[in-house]
Amino acid sequence: MLKEPMTSDRSSWITRRVGIHYAWVIAAVTLVVLIVTAGIRATPGVLMVPLEMEFGWRRTVLSFAVAINIALFGLIGPFAASVIDRFGLRRVVLSAIALLAVAVALTTRMHTEWQLVLLWGVLVGTGTGVTSLVLAAIVATRWFDAKRGLVVGLLSAANATGQLIFLPWLASMTESHGWRSAALVMSAAAGVIFFVVLAFMRDRPEDVGLDRYGESAAGGVSNRPALAPLAALRHASRSRGFWLLAGTFFVCGASTNGLIGTHLIAACHDHGISQVHSARLLAMMGIFDIIGTTASGWLTDRYSSRHLLFGYYTLRGVSLLFLPYTLASGADGLGWFAVFYGLDWIATVPPTVRLTTEAFGRENTGVIYGWIGASHQVGASLAAFGAGAIRTTLGDYELAFWTAGLLCIVAGLSFLTLGRVLGSDLESTHFSRSAPLAE
Repeated sequence: MLKEPMTSDRSSWITRRVGIHYAWVIAAVTLVVLIVTAGIRATPGVLMVPLEMEFGWRRTVLSFAVAINIALFGLIGPFAASVIDRFGLRRVVLSAIALLAVAVALTTRMHTEWQLVLLWGVLVGTGTGVTSLVLAAIVATRWFDAKRGLVVGLLSAANATGQLIFLPWLASMTESHGWRSAALVMSAAAGVIFFVVLAFMRDRPEDVGLDRYGESAAGGVSNRPALAPLAALRHASRSRGFWLLAGTFFVCGASTNGLIGTHLIAACHDHGISQVHSARLLAMMGIFDIIGTTASGWLTDRYSSRHLLFGYYTLRGVSLLFLPYTLASGADGLGWFAVFYGLDWIATVPPTVRLTTEAFGRENTGVIYGWIGASHQVGASLAAFGAGAIRTTLGDYELAFWTAGLLCIVAGLSFLTLGRVLGSDLESTHFSRSAPLAE
């Protein structure tokens, strides 16, 4: 473990010599962490067909393990936020990465279904739950006052983009060297970022003698302690706005990580499209996800979050309604779907984080957004398992795609109907940062 004076000196040297605020170093380290851990979490999507062929496991069993992974990824979020507040960002992230490195390496030794569920489901889900969307929100609100929406957009894009960028490479390695080689490489990647976090991550700006990036002298830092996870849930659950944000984020998770992130490769396989080609489509989504989510962060700093969310959900729903017909037409039409869906993949995150921060206060953003993020991952978990069950029962994914598309359209319209009724609940420029939503 590095001594604190040495780490403090390194931070000061970077700030003085490189001429950048150390908040950007923290953002860069967090970016790397989110990219690699998201790639780890997405690996079962590539391994689904190889594991089915080697062990004869049913698609439902594989989907169940992924569903547990996704559920824990979200449900641990609010508790991770509280643990980070108590033990420190650096220490908790290091522990999560170490768990991931060991658990992923052990998956190469599994031979039974319960081992699949334990390793890829429980342990990997627990480790990635700490490095989830909550981590992006905590880093952005702790280290940034100016350009916070942009930072949330960049970090949120990394979380989804990491899994999408790794997929074609993992698919190619799985075909050429077997799925165990791909798992070992991801374990080694976790080991590398462990030392990156050890060297450069810091808990708060005060640890290196700085204010938040862009903070004015009059801004100050709130000394109000964050609510405990269950207390935060009780407080937020009295707000109609919380339920609107959590409900629509449930749909967001179902239509991205749960459905497309888990089952698109398998759905393409059903239509005779190779695994490597379909993984490349997901990688293309990742490239456009960087553009879309970063742009969403920029827009969130300037325009109504409620109107942005209406557009994002509605357009996503339309694309899902047409996806079965696109798949039936072959690989060529899927390129356009990848571009469109990639731009909208998790563009919902920056405006959702902004509404959460403005409604419940900066100090409670991590824990309350953690509960909203938990809803996201519960939706993803149910969609991952439900889509696998639909495929097993009906022989295709059409019903799953159509259901998700309709839910997205309903979610989008809710920001023009329910959102209008809530008024000041969801219009961030009209309520205090420390005031509870709709109370």
